[in-house]
Amino acid sequence: MNEEIELINEETKERMEKALEHLEHELARLRAGRSNPALLDGITVDYYGVISPLTQVSNINTPDPKTILIQPWEKNMLGPIEKAIMAANIGLTPVNNGEVIRINIPPLTEERRHQLVKQVRNEGETAKISIRNSRKWANDELKQLLKNGLAEDLEKEAADKIQEMTHSFNGKIDKVMEMKEKDVMTV
Repeated sequence: MNEEIELINEETKERMEKALEHLEHELARLRAGRSNPALLDGITVDYYGVISPLTQVSNINTPDPKTILIQPWEKNMLGPIEKAIMAANIGLTPVNNGEVIRINIPPLTEERRHQLVKQVRNEGETAKISIRNSRKWANDELKQLLKNGLAEDLEKEAADKIQEMTHSFNGKIDKVMEMKEKDVMTV
C-alpha cells in the first residue's frame, strides 16, 4: 500500500509541476513592454508546403529592449514570415527591409498594463484550479485505497502531505504571478 501512496504522491507532484510550467509558458507569451522572442511562440509559417514554427525557419534576436529581429535562413521567406506575423494578430507590426524583419515593441499604455495584469491573474487562477484538481484526484485515489483496506491513519497522513504540496505550489504560483505583475507595471 505504501508503494501505491508514493505513486499517487509522485503523480500529483508531476501534475502540479506541469500546471506551474504551463503558467510560466503562458505568462512568457504576455507582452510586458520589453521585447521577448517568446512573443512569437506559436506562430507558424508555410515553408515549401510544410507548416513550420517560426523558430525553425529563422533566427530570432532581441538587439535592444524595444526590438525583435527576425533573420530568416532564406531571403525568399521574408514575405511568408511577415504574413504569418500579421495573421497571428499579436498586435505587432513587422517591418521588412529586404534583409531582416524588425518588430518594434511600442510602450504599453496604463490601461493596457491593467488589462495585462487582469490576464496574468486569470492565468494564475487557471493554474490554481489545475492544482486543486490534482489535489482532488489524489484524494479520490486515496479514498479508493482506503476502501481497499488502507489504514485510516496512513490515508490521513498521505492526504495531509498532498495538502502541503498544494499549499507549496499555490505559493509558487503566487510568486510567479507577482513577478509578472511587477514586470508588466514597471514603466
